[in-house]
Amino acid sequence: MAQLHDLTALEQGAAIRRGEVSSVELAQHYLVRSEEHGPAVGAFIRLTPELALEMARAADALVAAKDLAGRSPLLGVVCPIKDLDSVAGVPTTFGSAGVVLTFPYDDNAVAAMRAAGLVFTGKTNTPEFGFPNYTEPEIAPPARTPWDLTRSAAGSSGGAAAAVAAGLAPIAQGSDGGGSIRLPASVCGLVGLKPSRGRVSNGPSGYGVGDLAVIGPLARTVRDAAALLDVQAVSFVGDPFRAPPPEDTFLSAAGADPGRLRIGVFTTPVVADVAPSPEVLAAVADTVELLLELGHEVVEIPAPIPTSAVAEFEVVWASLADSLPLPPEVEQQLRPLTAMLRERARRVPSGRLAAAVNTMRGIARQAIIAMEPFDAVLSPTASAPPFLVGALRDDEDPDADFEAQKDWAGYTAIYNVTGQPSINIPLNWTDQGLPIGVQFAARMGAERLLIALAAELEEARPWAHRRPSIW
Repeated sequence: MAQLHDLTALEQGAAIRRGEVSSVELAQHYLVRSEEHGPAVGAFIRLTPELALEMARAADALVAAKDLAGRSPLLGVVCPIKDLDSVAGVPTTFGSAGVVLTFPYDDNAVAAMRAAGLVFTGKTNTPEFGFPNYTEPEIAPPARTPWDLTRSAAGSSGGAAAAVAAGLAPIAQGSDGGGSIRLPASVCGLVGLKPSRGRVSNGPSGYGVGDLAVIGPLARTVRDAAALLDVQAVSFVGDPFRAPPPEDTFLSAAGADPGRLRIGVFTTPVVADVAPSPEVLAAVADTVELLLELGHEVVEIPAPIPTSAVAEFEVVWASLADSLPLPPEVEQQLRPLTAMLRERARRVPSGRLAAAVNTMRGIARQAIIAMEPFDAVLSPTASAPPFLVGALRDDEDPDADFEAQKDWAGYTAIYNVTGQPSINIPLNWTDQGLPIGVQFAARMGAERLLIALAAELEEARPWAHRRPSIW
């Protein structure tokens, strides 16, 4: 017999509208599962049961009043929030042992999700200030992929991905400054969409110099991810970037014919000189074969961004770590990696940082021009299958830690630099049953095309029926 968490987010929303289940029942179901399984997969930094039930009762009141016109199909559905983003009245730690701040306001994207009637069951696990691509903070258990609990859920949206993949939430909010949605999606067997820069508001405080980070959805299906993006993609007064408005909802794109697309493909990593593993190369080759079967044109291309971009990205990334105004007592509690990045930034003259930002923008322009002839570009998401918990972290040598992260995550940051949308699709699995995602990117503002293509691939080779044993 199917349980509530067996349903997709959209199926849950439809059941709530029909009165077959209440939002309160759904929230209670996920809170119980999160209490039971959350620590095993390191999904949450904190649960928020009182807030969740309050929000669920408000959703049920709208259903009872038949006040549904124009409302999201996700009304009443559970969606936890990453602990880098503020929820009014709920402590935020940013994944750091030295920080606990309670804000009186929601971040803009959180406000949009609250207005749509989503239910926040908790704050999901994230590494300190979201910098590593593993999620192993001091204040919570490591985030683990539910497909193999010895292996990492990656980062920095590791807790969000672990929650969705383990059936502790049907969808989750993530953020992505260098791959932090797509990498956890890859190792957890999920759809993870990094929208175009300016598609989702990152106010009121923003995500810092370089405008690398964006907020986006994690989900088990393309339709669920698209529906959550519809909720998140709200512009606010003061947003410095605004992506062009879509011609229709993102959810409607999941049923649209993408047509015959011209797709570029590359497997040479940009961030590090490390060859992708045989499993990753096989996943890309298998995806190319499926694209050809579906009638698309596929063209091999060189990596569209030069390796010279890496040095500029590193300068900006370190400056983001040092831009956090932390008191001395918090500085003393920082993880070695965070402290190393802050120290690197302090050795960089202000003129060098300005030059790095300017050079990075020029490189982004060149990359966008190089990809313009293609409707989409395919690459690996990560260079290897899910890694063991602790395998990248090196507190004794944080410089080596940083290099190990670059070696594994050699493909995602390019689209944070260019601002283009990109998506992880869980099409492939190793012989050991571990997910290996592939990444597609498209022109600025072309999320609907990515969603249409992803939905076509999902229909051709479904994946949502795959469930880890913890399910």
